[in-house]
Amino acid sequence: MARITWRTTFTQNLVSKSRLRWSYMKHCWHSLTFNAHMNSSYATDVCLTPIFWIVDNYTNCLGPFFVVGTAILTTAIVSIAYWIGFPFWWAKSQAVTVLLLIVGNWLLLNIIFHYVMGVMTPAGHPAEGVAHVEAVSMCSKCISPKPPRTHHCSICNRCILKMDHHCPWLNNCVGFANHRYFFLYMVYTTLGCLFLIVAGVEIGYKYLWLDHSEHWTELEPLEGHPVKFNQSGHVIAVKHPHEYDDILMPAAVHHLPTPMAESPDATPTRRRVLWFMAVINVAVVLALGSLCIWHAKLITRGETSIEAHINEAERKRFQKQNRVYINPYNFGPKKNWKLFLGLVRGRSFWRTVLLPSWHKPEGDGLSFHTVHDAPFEDEWP
Repeated sequence: MARITWRTTFTQNLVSKSRLRWSYMKHCWHSLTFNAHMNSSYATDVCLTPIFWIVDNYTNCLGPFFVVGTAILTTAIVSIAYWIGFPFWWAKSQAVTVLLLIVGNWLLLNIIFHYVMGVMTPAGHPAEGVAHVEAVSMCSKCISPKPPRTHHCSICNRCILKMDHHCPWLNNCVGFANHRYFFLYMVYTTLGCLFLIVAGVEIGYKYLWLDHSEHWTELEPLEGHPVKFNQSGHVIAVKHPHEYDDILMPAAVHHLPTPMAESPDATPTRRRVLWFMAVINVAVVLALGSLCIWHAKLITRGETSIEAHINEAERKRFQKQNRVYINPYNFGPKKNWKLFLGLVRGRSFWRTVLLPSWHKPEGDGLSFHTVHDAPFEDEWP
């Protein structure tokens, strides 16, 4: 009796490819875990390499669109505030309206100034062909000396002095020369959105809540015969227009609530616009507010976003050696904020922070004083 074995080329190829894929996956896994010095940070960097490639190649192209989008969004929010908010508050109280205009335009002026300066001001980079005495290393990509606190930006393709991060919303790196503009822009934008939320609570309550719950319009014509109430409260169908005109309406019916005509200000367009403002303002407050708090903590500790990760790794390394790591650029919260905001050489908080200011940061960005430089502390006010 003959034995027949069925074999197909398709099945063999499928099994062979599956085994090859499985071997490739095991090889990749062993390549990540075989080294005894392997850690989770390195494995994460390897896995995120495709994302880094996308960011490096496309963020610079999308930057102008982010800037234009920010300008359009800001213009839309301000226009809506003047279109709906100004007439509402002017009819309610002219004195309050003037106060709101002063506060709102002061916030708007600071927002526009710090955003434009953050976009237009270069973060700062080491001059090419100049040997820096204070250089701490060589940049492997620029092949040039790297001063302290300087890092290479793969998007800008150059080293940035005291680099914090590359901001796509500014289409610019945030570093030594424009870090203050970036932070104050976030602060004033958050305050501006909070201002609009507080000033618009009553407007939203009137147009989005009351008009939606109490006012209604008839979308479809009623079907059937009209009815009337007799003195006993019974319903009587009206077959002719003038029939039962002599029937008196009961007193209770005279006081029945009648549908209110929709307010001319509470149009569907205004409701959509107010919902748009509410969503945008709340989202900005949550997002930028959180980012402001994060950067405020970094400034208080005298470090940038990049240095925060470096310092954390150094603290862990020193802890294993039973040593204490000290950030050389941390002069204490008060002095850190003074240096960051430029409140030195007689500059005041009112003129430098509450009003637009073009003053440059202290130093040249190539070298920085440290906590070990005692004479530097004596120069501060």
